[in-house]
Amino acid sequence: MGSIDLHLHTNASDGRFTPAQLVDIAYDRGLKIIAVTDHDTVDGIEPALEQAEKYPALALIPGIEMSTYAPGCEVHLLGYFIDYTHPKLVSFCTRMRSDRIDRARAMVSKLKGLGVDIEWEHVERIAGESNIGRPHIAMALLERRCISVFEEAFELYLGYGKPAYVERFKITPQEAAKLITECGGLPVLAHPMTVDNYPAVIADLCAAGLEGLEIYYKDFTREERQNLLRIAEKMNLVATGGSDYHGIDDTAEVLPGDAGVPENVGEKLLARARAKGAKIPGSLERYSC
Repeated sequence: MGSIDLHLHTNASDGRFTPAQLVDIAYDRGLKIIAVTDHDTVDGIEPALEQAEKYPALALIPGIEMSTYAPGCEVHLLGYFIDYTHPKLVSFCTRMRSDRIDRARAMVSKLKGLGVDIEWEHVERIAGESNIGRPHIAMALLERRCISVFEEAFELYLGYGKPAYVERFKITPQEAAKLITECGGLPVLAHPMTVDNYPAVIADLCAAGLEGLEIYYKDFTREERQNLLRIAEKMNLVATGGSDYHGIDDTAEVLPGDAGVPENVGEKLLARARAKGAKIPGSLERYSC
């Protein structure tokens, strides 16, 4: 198990654990640097930072995972060291939260049309105060025994191009990179191997201010990681990584710290953040790589 994980989700978006619980888990697993990167929301950052103050050996990077679209596929941009109070970012998150509700309602309606009967109120109960998303619908489907395993919801109904899929408010990867930069953050392409024609997307994003690639990702092979490392070196991008942990099913998920992120990733990301003038949390200022 490693000591760095830069891709973690809380129940502010579609994770199972509260920000405080996630921080406790990270500390208990011996992590030194983590990033909270909820989908299209910053609501989990403040409580996570407050909890992290209890653990002087644990540094927490404020982050976000933005949903964007390129031709033919969805592209996710991670933002590290963001000013999570920036008015433009808050406005974006508010817009995305409203859109997520409308989209989720439309998906439930489509499922009903397919003869898959789940109630909107059931999805709301599962989501609670979280930023509602497809995983909450998937959990409702699982609880109603409409599917046998969680992933089946996306394979049969909710994935891109599937019968209950609904498009959402869109921004481009370039727009997201610009917003992250304007909010003092470092834009990083999440799980590049899931992006269609990723070399071209990476090249385009470099012109928009891309600072890193998520290379040490939970299920990337050694060959895939080596290929991405060559691209990162050529494009002067920082290699980052993480488990993309949601806490939905610990028997199937890669756990925090288990994505194989090397120790020097923290040092390199921190150096890039300082070079770009990003605001460094106090816990990282005292971090020794």
